Amino acid sequence: YADFNDLIEITEIMISEMVKAIHGTYKINYHPEGSEGPEEEIDFTPPFRRVSMIKTLEEKLNVKFPPATTFNSKETTEFLSQLCAKHQIECPPPRTTARLLDKLVGDFIEETCINPTFICEHPQIMSPLAKYHRSEPGLTERFELFVMKKEVCNAYTELNDPMVQRERFAQQANDKAAGDDEAQLIDENFCTALEYGLPPTGGWGLGIDRLTMFLTDTNNIKVNISHIFIARI
Repeated sequence: YADFNDLIEITEIMISEMVKAIHGTYKINYHPEGSEGPEEEIDFTPPFRRVSMIKTLEEKLNVKFPPATTFNSKETTEFLSQLCAKHQIECPPPRTTARLLDKLVGDFIEETCINPTFICEHPQIMSPLAKYHRSEPGLTERFELFVMKKEVCNAYTELNDPMVQRERFAQQANDKAAGDDEAQLIDENFCTALEYGLPPTGGWGLGIDRLTMFLTDTNNIKVNISHIFIARI
């Protein structure tokens, strides 16, 4: 019975206190280009910065986006395509709404995330497993935590409506048919499981290897097990 609000607090406390327990301080030094390269300070002092994805893009690009409820329209795709072209952002085909948004976020938000930053409220079209936002139509209750411009955590309120989930999968399947390798296919077994019932739930994943690299000031790490630890709370 947890949602993304619970998960964002759990994540912030867990990671900040982990850093302090290991280093004796919330601030650590990291060499992103190796030990001979420039040194960056990463400040894990809570609370971490939180930014709303679409609102932040609007502020940085000085433009008003179409309503999030229309993000699956051709008009929105064309709007985003022109916006990428204007700012010389490359997006190889397929130029879907989700891929165009991802490129904009990468250039204008992720690049500013040196200290831990939660990028929140992703559009539904980018988040097939996340529950729709309770007060922002077209968005979801999802966040990604970025450190040193890298994603280390992804979490959301789980979508537990089987009808809406099947619609999301159908949109993903259309994107995959258009050439988007990262889009998902329809998972009928998962939809059937949801029809039996899923309580309010939070989904959470952490990249342990990437976090370990930051905490040990390492640029490369090799492991023999999966690099992602996933838990359902």
